[in-house]
Amino acid sequence: MKVAKILIPLVFLLTELALAKPETWVIDQAHSKVEFEIPHLIISSVEGRFTEFSGEIMFDSKATKNVKKFSVSTEIQAGSINTGNDKRDQHLRSPDFFNVKKHKTLTFKSSTISSKDGKIYSIVGDLTIAGVKKLVILDVKYLGTAELYGVKRAIFKASTEINRQDFGLSWNDGETKSTSVAGQIAEATGAVGDQVTITLSIQAKRAVDLK
Repeated sequence: MKVAKILIPLVFLLTELALAKPETWVIDQAHSKVEFEIPHLIISSVEGRFTEFSGEIMFDSKATKNVKKFSVSTEIQAGSINTGNDKRDQHLRSPDFFNVKKHKTLTFKSSTISSKDGKIYSIVGDLTIAGVKKLVILDVKYLGTAELYGVKRAIFKASTEINRQDFGLSWNDGETKSTSVAGQIAEATGAVGDQVTITLSIQAKRAVDLK
């Protein structure tokens, strides 16, 4: 009996892996979000998003533990940055930051993916911002699938944290005027923080359903 309890789940797992067929899923921009948050003046933050992006995910919704052929690639239009302030957005598009005339896109391409339960993934890949490529780790949660109007969709949540200095985005404003401790620290180090939190809410459509 003990042997059977061990062998039966193993057989099911091996069968699942053998039948696994990763499919192409296309990121649905209309139902997805690419957002970021960066500290400002130590005690507050600026939030923003990119409104134009695309990408593909190779994924098998029937064998979610099979990460061997699971992959992610995305392309974000740098000029679509939006923080809700036109003047600030124009500055972010300038050579001080993203330099969108020279570097039109931000890209991410996965290299290795791991998962123990088929629900939580660690995705390692190359993130390129303003022409600088760095290895980052995305913490990803798979939320499941749903079907609408004959199109199957897979839903994911992801996050990572980067240091903007690593990508050459080093501009800062040290002209802060304040008598508070936080203000004095900001004046010494700059008004804009370095650590950027990136969050992704992704809904992807199964490519075969779009034909």
